[in-house]
Amino acid sequence: MNHLSQSAPQPQTWKLTLAYDGTDFQGWQVQPGLPTIQGELQAALARVTGESPLPQGSGRTDAGVHALAQVASFSLCAPIPAENLLRALNRTLPASIRISCAKVMPSAFHARHSAIAKTYEYRIFPGALCPPFLARYVYAFPLPLNLDLLQASARLFEGQHDFRSFAASDPDLEHRKPSSQNPAGTQQAISPPNLESTVRTIFSSAWESRKTDAAELLVYRVRGDGFLHHMVRNLVGTMLDAGRGSLAPGEIAGILAARRRSAAGPTAPARGLFLHSVDYSADRSILVDR
Repeated sequence: MNHLSQSAPQPQTWKLTLAYDGTDFQGWQVQPGLPTIQGELQAALARVTGESPLPQGSGRTDAGVHALAQVASFSLCAPIPAENLLRALNRTLPASIRISCAKVMPSAFHARHSAIAKTYEYRIFPGALCPPFLARYVYAFPLPLNLDLLQASARLFEGQHDFRSFAASDPDLEHRKPSSQNPAGTQQAISPPNLESTVRTIFSSAWESRKTDAAELLVYRVRGDGFLHHMVRNLVGTMLDAGRGSLAPGEIAGILAARRRSAAGPTAPARGLFLHSVDYSADRSILVDR
């Protein structure tokens, strides 16, 4: 038998689910000379497999933003069992990044293009003295806040709206646009929101008071089909103005209609923001493991 005639291993599409503490990283997207989640993951894959694919995330989290369940996809030729890849990556990655799940997926799967919804959480510590072991993961906001006013404001963002007033200018937008050509043999589960448009659909938007062992927090959770640059942090900053009584919830409709960033409130700090989860289509041709 002529072994030289054997075909080379075919690449497999992988899906990783990972959590990270974003405090010490300059966001998800790789940047020369700076620590990023994407860069650390690419380097770890190279050490473990000898291949260096650039993992594609479900979305780009900014510097200082955390993730509970970010999703990344990439292709590998190495015939490595999923449990071995997960274990090896966790051994070589920094302790602030952990892989919770590794799966082989159909070739059509893409962490960003196949996503149909994302959920973010923003966490507020409303007390006078924030515990030091919470400080990296909450926005310490000592001013009095009315939860009813926060809730009334949050509900006004549900539905389809133009969120231009809540979008920061994104200097990397051109690099983040989907390619005009999909890889051969792939099909998107859905069409992602047009990145040039500022219209998004918010499925749910609500605040809650959450008791933990460490403290009682105010937590904003929002689920939508896509989010603009700094959008969640700008929503939170505006709602905090409403919660402390300097902005009436009824004024939010006018802020949306203005389509001008200066009409909305300040940008809340990155440290309180978490990418909570990413939802994918039930289309089995896209999502079922091989």
